[in-house]
Amino acid sequence: MFPFARPHYASDTTQFLERLKTERPSLESEQRQGRALLWETGMDAQFQAEANAARVPQQPYVYQTKA
Repeated sequence: MFPFARPHYASDTTQFLERLKTERPSLESEQRQGRALLWETGMDAQFQAEANAARVPQQPYVYQTKA
C-alpha cells in the first residue's frame, strides 16, 4: 500500500459535486440535453463540400516564406 494514501479524504470540490448530484439526480441528463442543443448538431453537406473545395494546400514548413 502507498504510505501516503488517504483513503477517507475527499476534497471540498468532490464533496460539493457529490452533494449536488444527490440533491439533483436529474443534473446529468439536463447537462446532456444542454450539450445536445449546442454541440450535437447535424452537418450541412453542401457547406461541408464547399469548405473542402475551398481548402488551400499547406506548405511543408508553415512559417517559411516563399522566395
